[in-house]
Amino acid sequence: MEVFGFDFGTTNSLISQVIGDQTVVFDQGEEPYPSVVCYEGDSVICGSEAKKRLMTHEVGVIGNVVRSPKMLLNREHVHVDGIPRRPRDMVADVVKHVVSSTEEDRRYQHDRGISRAVVTIPVDMDGRKRRELREAFHQAGLVIEQFVHEPMAALYGYLRTKEDPQNEIRRLEGQFLLVFDWGGGTLDLTLCQVQNGMLVQIRNDGTDELGGDVMDEAIRREVEKRAVEAAGLGSEEADINPDASLRLLTRAEEAKIQLSSREQEHIYIPGYFRNDVKDPDIDILLTRSQLEEIIGQKVRQGVKRAKTLIEAADLTTSDISLCLATGGIVNMPAVKSGLFEMFGATRVEISDRGFSIISEGAAWIAHDRARLRLAKNIEVHVARNAYFPVIRAGYEMPTAGDVSESETLTLYCTDPRDGVGKISLLSPNRHGRQVQTSDTRQILECLNVKVEPSMDKLFERIMLHLEVDDNLILHASAKSAIKGDSESQPIHKLEFGLDIMQGITGRSMNEPQQQQTGSTENLAKKPEGRSRQSEQPVGSVLLRPNVAIHEDLSLVPGEALVQKEMGRPGGHFHRANELTDLQRDERASYAPCSYCGRRAGDPKCRCLSEQRGKGLVSFRVRR
Repeated sequence: MEVFGFDFGTTNSLISQVIGDQTVVFDQGEEPYPSVVCYEGDSVICGSEAKKRLMTHEVGVIGNVVRSPKMLLNREHVHVDGIPRRPRDMVADVVKHVVSSTEEDRRYQHDRGISRAVVTIPVDMDGRKRRELREAFHQAGLVIEQFVHEPMAALYGYLRTKEDPQNEIRRLEGQFLLVFDWGGGTLDLTLCQVQNGMLVQIRNDGTDELGGDVMDEAIRREVEKRAVEAAGLGSEEADINPDASLRLLTRAEEAKIQLSSREQEHIYIPGYFRNDVKDPDIDILLTRSQLEEIIGQKVRQGVKRAKTLIEAADLTTSDISLCLATGGIVNMPAVKSGLFEMFGATRVEISDRGFSIISEGAAWIAHDRARLRLAKNIEVHVARNAYFPVIRAGYEMPTAGDVSESETLTLYCTDPRDGVGKISLLSPNRHGRQVQTSDTRQILECLNVKVEPSMDKLFERIMLHLEVDDNLILHASAKSAIKGDSESQPIHKLEFGLDIMQGITGRSMNEPQQQQTGSTENLAKKPEGRSRQSEQPVGSVLLRPNVAIHEDLSLVPGEALVQKEMGRPGGHFHRANELTDLQRDERASYAPCSYCGRRAGDPKCRCLSEQRGKGLVSFRVRR
């Protein structure tokens, strides 16, 4: 089944498809579809027609028009012209419009409709918004095959245009890349690195205070100011036709684009003033130098943010091997010269497909089946300040409708006195598998489960269960074996990398031969008496390994030893009489009841009392 690339952007949206070895961009006259929806009675109007009803470039709800509904996905509902509406429904309306317009394009050559897509998302979109976005696409009749961050899609689209993409990836191995995406709504900066054929994000920055729409508004205000002065009116005296003000805003955007390749642009808006003045029209010649005067400060602020981001990562501009500049604003001469001055002309790539490269990259990702992988280890903080990786970096993320194979770990409560077992899940700040104990980490979530305070230290087991769904949400749950308490928490902020080498070559990423993780030396040692156990901090969690360096049956849990001995041919039941005290306790507490299969102490297990009442006795060995 054909999978398309869908750039569902803040300002504009676009669908692309790979046919043969070329991408087809389904635009409307070399323009994307505005992410705008308008509600007039029972009518739903989307795209360019809805944008024409806007009097401002403001994002959000303006009367009965909603611009960039994706930005509202964290809300349950918003009021549009007094009527409560769900942002998910608004997104679905825009998606339906873009899909139907694409399917009506003469270049669309499929009998079937568009039903599956790789969808791009901003780098700061968390799991809750991803889940809402998937539901919105589902309402519109589309399955999201996989999410991918916009800068990753842009870089993938860039690499796919190279004559030898595989060689280019090898050349960039270990190098730092900057995606400088300056569009109509936002300026987004992403610092990436190629690690073992995987593209990972190091740092991100973004702002909606410097987007192209803000510049358009600044141009409109300046042109209007000059027109008011030319008409001999004061700023408070001017009576401006609202419709003409909207036309001027649209014309300001066009002039900004045209002045990227021209020295001057004529701006004419008839009937701008409703005052009784000699000339009610705006008729002004705007030059490139005047434009740069109007928006020059914003341009300098945007370029400076790139330097600030690089320095925050303890790098310099000389460490950047490639600056990929995308979006309509980067074609302005002032922006180009600022980037050339910072990085040098040879390291700056100004994309000539600024408005479409993200959707094209998503289409190539869909075509090549390039997969997202976990960029950082998911670790559990165990006793003695060691970190055990439960899910390692490089783990392949699930696609539409899938859930990753669950990872389950058995932990032991070191100090049950307060009746709570505490589990901390962390992620290193360093990407990849090669992390050290001394590396800094951030806490992802803490799980607390009730344990039996009367049990001995290192006795009650806590089962930790982790899995990732197709919305890239990590679901963590823990349950205590004796107390039977449990807690579950979703973790929405994970970090991912795109396996670009696998996508382009079809081969999996190279696995490192040596994997250095937090030291587990202490975890492999058998505790030497109760004094060693009493040294554990209150509330710590100890991971008891199930491996040993020599054959020692005393290391095997009691119920497991008896089960194995009884179940294998030639097994000897008398092993039950050779158990240590700890193994007998384990067998008595964890071996299932021979009648109902429930664990010892389970309140649902009534077999012992019932059998005694019938004259039959069921018992477990405990000495």
